[in-house]
Amino acid sequence: MIRVSCLLFDGFVLLDMAGPITSFETAAQCGVPGYSIEILAATDGNVTSSCGVQVGAIDFRRSRGCDILLIPGGVGIQDAQRSTSLLPFIQKIAKSGRRVASVCSGAFLLAEAGILTGKTAATHWREAPELAKRYPLVNVDSDSLFVRDGNIWTSAGISSGIDLALAMIQEDYGFSTARSVAQVLVVAVNRPGGQSQHSALLELVRSDNRFNEILVWARSHLNEPLDVESLAERAALSVRQFTRAFTASIGMAPAKAIEQLRLESARAATEAGARSLDQIARESGFGNVDRMRRAFIRSFGLSPQAIRSQAATRSSNQRRRSDS
Repeated sequence: MIRVSCLLFDGFVLLDMAGPITSFETAAQCGVPGYSIEILAATDGNVTSSCGVQVGAIDFRRSRGCDILLIPGGVGIQDAQRSTSLLPFIQKIAKSGRRVASVCSGAFLLAEAGILTGKTAATHWREAPELAKRYPLVNVDSDSLFVRDGNIWTSAGISSGIDLALAMIQEDYGFSTARSVAQVLVVAVNRPGGQSQHSALLELVRSDNRFNEILVWARSHLNEPLDVESLAERAALSVRQFTRAFTASIGMAPAKAIEQLRLESARAATEAGARSLDQIARESGFGNVDRMRRAFIRSFGLSPQAIRSQAATRSSNQRRRSDS
């Protein structure tokens, strides 16, 4: 079981904590060992969020140890930055190679600890100019949902903490588990970190959406061309009418939606490892491995070979943990 510690301070944003923590909690419902969670603070007792809700925490010095340290944002981040005890604690975990993650303005605490120096980091677009001004040695990414630079993960505001957590779950337990968690939470699993903070939701479509049936059908016919003409014909609309209506309803062009369906199918099959990449490329509609590779790198930042290798390593590690 992977250990997650969430470090709180008075004035933290509740969703910055609750979104990722709920994502980690849900993983155990999806057939994997999951995560253990502890809530830390500067001292024992309740920590008050920015909305007044209080959360019980233990003194970070009594932590059982963690594999992931999560730090939310909030109006109290400036007081936390002045803590003479929290900063060394964060530095120690980062130097050990364990994952350290922030949501929204939590990046300021990481920057104050010095662990973002020379690294690329994300934060809420509204906070990005101030972060760049105060910490000029940090390459601030004001657009991405989340950024991973080595063992340091940073995310934009509020809901992007869920995207960050899903990416971690995907790394730990595979794409299928991350997808299952996203389905339970009713969020999109396929929002890559490089996706703009201002982009629309990629994947979830209400069952009563007029184009839902077409997407369900397309998912089962990925090895076919699925060009806009054939989709428009199935919808009994002209190409122009279909393209305009689909884009307005789904939030992306038809070609982009089809590529997302192909990517989801191809990634799951790639991680499963049972079929060759050539076969997966054909069955998912990419046609050939080279085209699939370009789509993977564009969306996931990794080639199919790298993703398959990561999945094999995870599987081997899980078997060793089970045997021990």
